[in-house]
Amino acid sequence: MVTNKPKTITPSQTVGPFYAYCLSPVNYKFRMLASNSLVTKDVDGKHITLRGTVLDGDGLPVPDALIEIWQPDGLGRFSGHHPLLKTAEFKGFGRAMCDALGLFSFETVKPGGAPMRDGVIQAPHVAVSIFGKGLNRHLYTRVYFDDEEANKSDPVLNSIPEDLRSKLIAKEIEPDCYEISIRLQGEGESVFFDV
Repeated sequence: MVTNKPKTITPSQTVGPFYAYCLSPVNYKFRMLASNSLVTKDVDGKHITLRGTVLDGDGLPVPDALIEIWQPDGLGRFSGHHPLLKTAEFKGFGRAMCDALGLFSFETVKPGGAPMRDGVIQAPHVAVSIFGKGLNRHLYTRVYFDDEEANKSDPVLNSIPEDLRSKLIAKEIEPDCYEISIRLQGEGESVFFDV
């Protein structure tokens, strides 16, 4: 059959995957599994907003990136691992899609310092994964907070060259609201971990 409709690129001709289809909390009915609001009535900790922008190598916004975060509660306890949190509503896990300007945000609690396997307490931080078109593997990074004295002694943060550490630190731009920019490649590229 011949048609005069304009030809368009189909999903099989475009680098995927297409996260908005099944992983985005906006587009599936099981929002309780993962959304950008981690705050629950039983969570310990100071409520904060963590927001940011994902940019490509040219400094342009990435409009369809999927951001996942994992974090402990405000006392440094991970849901499911700490005996007191076995049945907690707070999961410490969230997902957010970037909008047309590459912006994402989470409503959560400021995490407490969590212990490493050797017992060393880490500075409060959020673990972040970035998924996006053209990324064969998702990227891992961390977000620390600029008002934390513990940053000076955090073993992971201090394993990174000093001139790059600021790329992992969100700034408090207004009370209880922190902001960070994530650059996927090129000049000013964020720090990513090989996990």
